[in-house]
Amino acid sequence: MKFQVNRDVFSEAVSFAVKLLPQRTTLPILSGVLLRAEGSTVTLSSFDYEVSAQTSITADVTEDGTVLVSGRLLAEIASRLPNAPVEFTTDEGKIAVRCGSARFTLSSMPVEEYPSLPVVDGASGVLPGDAFSDAVGQVAVAASRDDVTPVITGVQLEIADNRLSLVATDRYRVAVREIDWESSAVAEGVTALVPSRTLSEIGKIFAHAATVTVTIVSGGDRELIAFSADQKTVTSLLIKGNFPPVKRLFPDTVENYAVMNTAELIESTRRVQLVLERDAALRYSFSDDGLTLEAIGSENAQASETIDAHLTGGDTTVSLKPQFLIDGLSAVHSEFVRISFTKTDNPNKPGPVLITSQSSKDQPGTDNYRYLLQPNLLLR
Repeated sequence: MKFQVNRDVFSEAVSFAVKLLPQRTTLPILSGVLLRAEGSTVTLSSFDYEVSAQTSITADVTEDGTVLVSGRLLAEIASRLPNAPVEFTTDEGKIAVRCGSARFTLSSMPVEEYPSLPVVDGASGVLPGDAFSDAVGQVAVAASRDDVTPVITGVQLEIADNRLSLVATDRYRVAVREIDWESSAVAEGVTALVPSRTLSEIGKIFAHAATVTVTIVSGGDRELIAFSADQKTVTSLLIKGNFPPVKRLFPDTVENYAVMNTAELIESTRRVQLVLERDAALRYSFSDDGLTLEAIGSENAQASETIDAHLTGGDTTVSLKPQFLIDGLSAVHSEFVRISFTKTDNPNKPGPVLITSQSSKDQPGTDNYRYLLQPNLLLR
């Protein structure tokens, strides 16, 4: 194998190929990046049986070939090469990387032991890259990080009526975001449960893509989902299991709610929570006079603050875990936020708090983002 390629193009491609590889693996062969040079193209691939990444770049190929090399080492080298074309050659199990006056010699890994990459073939659809990235960021924060229950460590993708819904929960909160979905091949009611950590990285990778193609590979023992844009493809093994039907927890209508400035509420929460012990909740009291935040920490530390809020309905007091509230507020992406109060059969037990965007003090938002947070259960 022998090729020459632009340094920045090469470095970006290697960085993409190794981004989703685990830091440690029980099989050293899976830490490698496969490079295949053919014609005027070099394809870089990685695969650890859970996630795969593949990208193609244009290069001046003078000798076709395939080689497997340590991915993270190659990425470190590529990111520090001088500003000059990169020459990549192989000879009798050795790899030579030359760039300007820099010279590196690496050992190759056995290509024949490397697993075959998954085949991306199935029903697909297209959605805007920026909307997809935003939606993933808004929803993934609510996914569980407790591996004891794997099914809620994922984000559920649901396709219906030319809309793609992303849903996540950790039992204490639920986040939902809907975005437009263009497809003539994916059947209604198709779902895919994607590991949230993987999906978060995928959202960042394709944040600047004009469109992202999503392909669901169903059937067989290994059900996959693939995301493709700009000569890059990432696949992820889906989580098996039944995602809880949490969307039914959202109320159809809410009559009691408060509207306030999003940034002001975030900053007030951060200030008042300074005196709290770990996992303690803040008390939020909504009235016609505004919103009062109260925290009782140790015997020597208490805090309170009042901010403007426009209340519709009766006075309401709830206790919420501050970081969970901040997560929801930070995902709203609007100047104002609406906090709605749902009802339960027990008048002494407040229902879940619903957070949605508010484009102005008087008009609700239109980004189809909803965040449901359960009060009181967070008190320990």
